[in-house]
Amino acid sequence: MLALLHTSPAHVPVFEALREEHHPGLELRHLVDEELLARARREGPEAVAAEVRAALGVAVADGARAVLCTCSTIGGVAEAAGAEVGVRVLRSDRPMAAAAVAAGSRIVVLATVESTFGPTVSLIEEEARRAGRPVEVRTRLVEGAWERFEAGDAEGCARLVADVIDTFVDDTDAIVLAQGSMAPAERLAATSLPVLSSPRGGLAAGAEAVRGGGAEGRPAPSRPAGR
Repeated sequence: MLALLHTSPAHVPVFEALREEHHPGLELRHLVDEELLARARREGPEAVAAEVRAALGVAVADGARAVLCTCSTIGGVAEAAGAEVGVRVLRSDRPMAAAAVAAGSRIVVLATVESTFGPTVSLIEEEARRAGRPVEVRTRLVEGAWERFEAGDAEGCARLVADVIDTFVDDTDAIVLAQGSMAPAERLAATSLPVLSSPRGGLAAGAEAVRGGGAEGRPAPSRPAGR
């Protein structure tokens, strides 16, 4: 069984749909705690380390063979806590970061909340060091998008993100959507640049971990260039 640690209930149907399409038969257990992100935004990701460890402990007690953290802001904290509770923890955004590094050195990270930038940029730089490739990472906040998502207007959030995606042209090799909630913007964007999001590649890595494979979040682009 794969447990998924979410900070929004909106992620549950997204991963359920991906499971049905790509990993039928994979048992999922969803753990949702919205306060983890709210507090991490106020106080920093390390402030929720104890709560994350407790959530991972629940997953272990339920029989999870691996845990997929779908929140970019607390992903690093969750990975670090995995060793303490005896379960493999994967970040859903690690395959996305590796794919971005593989796409080129000029990477733009888009987010709808500021707290996501630090963990996401650090992850991309980590994957770049692992690959032995130089990267230049730029960030941009999509103003107003998070407020729409919180209000239940996922389509409006996606539209704002897509509009920003389409402002980038030849000085960019890949665009990273730092939060899983931004993934719907891929289908709305008109750019020919690679646009990468985390849910599909993250679930694939989690499924491989449950099967006992050695997946560590290697590149799994969610949207090829030139769509």
